[in-house]
Amino acid sequence: MSRRGERGTDGDAGADDEWYSEGEVPDDVTWDWDGEADGPDMSDLFDELAELEETVDDHEEREQVRETMRMMRDVQEPAVFGRVVFGFDRSDAAEALLGSLLFGIPMFVEGGTEEVGDFIAVRPHYFVLTNALTVALVIGILYVADFQDVRVHNPILGVLPRKFLGVLTIPLLTALVVMTAWGRVDWAEPWFALGQVSVALVPMAIGSALGDLLPG
Repeated sequence: MSRRGERGTDGDAGADDEWYSEGEVPDDVTWDWDGEADGPDMSDLFDELAELEETVDDHEEREQVRETMRMMRDVQEPAVFGRVVFGFDRSDAAEALLGSLLFGIPMFVEGGTEEVGDFIAVRPHYFVLTNALTVALVIGILYVADFQDVRVHNPILGVLPRKFLGVLTIPLLTALVVMTAWGRVDWAEPWFALGQVSVALVPMAIGSALGDLLPG
């Protein structure tokens, strides 16, 4: 025999005390390791707050809801995966910078970066595909791979996700600055320089996204 997903208190009569026979447990009832039905989690709470934010008209009340959402993000129990994350603040920027540098420094000193950059610089379709791959990888890590529950909150101009732009912009600027400072690109030939930066950006963007999402 299997218990219902919702149980009444001891001694209660009625529907809440019903027991299901084997094979009759509804599909929408799930159980955790000790047999209890799964309840609401932080993701559900965030959804409720996001809906509340859309319904309030007063600016101060809306800001209070947003502050509650930020507090909710900060007080989540420590976990590697499955946390609700949104926005892009200074801490996220620092993590993205660290991740992009960890993946980027080997590319800066590797001669193959220049060779591949020169190759795609004279083949515009490969140049476009390389940059499209970078964008697709970032989208996949942030929103598809489900490392964390990433939410788009208060996007720039109402359209552009802050985290997505931050995770792409930081490694791009890092690649431009470091490769120029270390003499790895020659801006006298800007198209070849952009090709080399694009090649370095692929692993750097991956490192930036992972550095932002993974806690610690």
